[in-house]
Amino acid sequence: MSTTTTATVDAPAQQTPPAPRPAVGSDDVRIGLRANLRHIGALARRNMLQIKADPESMFDAVLMPIIFILLFVYVFGGAMFGDGNQGAYVNYLVPGLMAMMGLNIAMAVGSGVNDDFKKGVMDRFRTMPIARSSVLIAKMVVEVGRMLVATTILLIMGFILGLSISTSVWGLLAAVGLSLTFGASLMWIFILLGLTMKSVQAVQGVAMLVLMPLQFGSSIFAKPTTMPGWLQSFTDYNPLSNLADAARGLMIGGPVAHSALMTLAWSAGITLVMAPLAVAKFRKRT
Repeated sequence: MSTTTTATVDAPAQQTPPAPRPAVGSDDVRIGLRANLRHIGALARRNMLQIKADPESMFDAVLMPIIFILLFVYVFGGAMFGDGNQGAYVNYLVPGLMAMMGLNIAMAVGSGVNDDFKKGVMDRFRTMPIARSSVLIAKMVVEVGRMLVATTILLIMGFILGLSISTSVWGLLAAVGLSLTFGASLMWIFILLGLTMKSVQAVQGVAMLVLMPLQFGSSIFAKPTTMPGWLQSFTDYNPLSNLADAARGLMIGGPVAHSALMTLAWSAGITLVMAPLAVAKFRKRT
């Protein structure tokens, strides 16, 4: 009697296929803090190299403070403080113009983001395994540097025209820091505007509609007591007025606490609301 042994060949074990990896640049990719900072540094360096290759892009930061201070001091200085008292108007004007510099350079960020999308630069960034926010933050870092250049030139021109600091160097540095903080928060608004509008011209047009009332309906150029009552009410709640008043207090003396706290509150509120909206719009922009 023969025994037939049947060899049983086990079928290969069914293996569960590995989960698909997130695509490069996918929103599911999680970027660590150190990697995020490294990406921001690399992108900021790329933006600075762009400025080095195109020095004309710094014309607004260099020339705008010179033109503004000369124009307003010699056109409005006599009317505001009397003939021959332009020096007193310089002390009043320069802290306000520091707020204005931040607003105007923040507007340029929105135009730049819109132009980068038109050129396809942002599309290339979105295919890379980097955090979406790092692209926008790197741009802001460079623009804050341009803001600092504009503020420095403004102060130099102010000292030439008779600006005097009645408090201390620390007060001056605090005023500059407050201006940079508020200007950086405004950039989120204009970045969102640049991501929303279809052209650079549209961004600039809408931005000017916002800028003009904020700038001239504030205490930057004139004391609110010279304005009609309804305009004074608007000026009291205008964040540019709070920044200008805080900077004056820090540089030439006067009340500081309320205006500085209001400026910081505006900066925090704008950033907390606009930054997530801008990053979300950047992800979804087609």
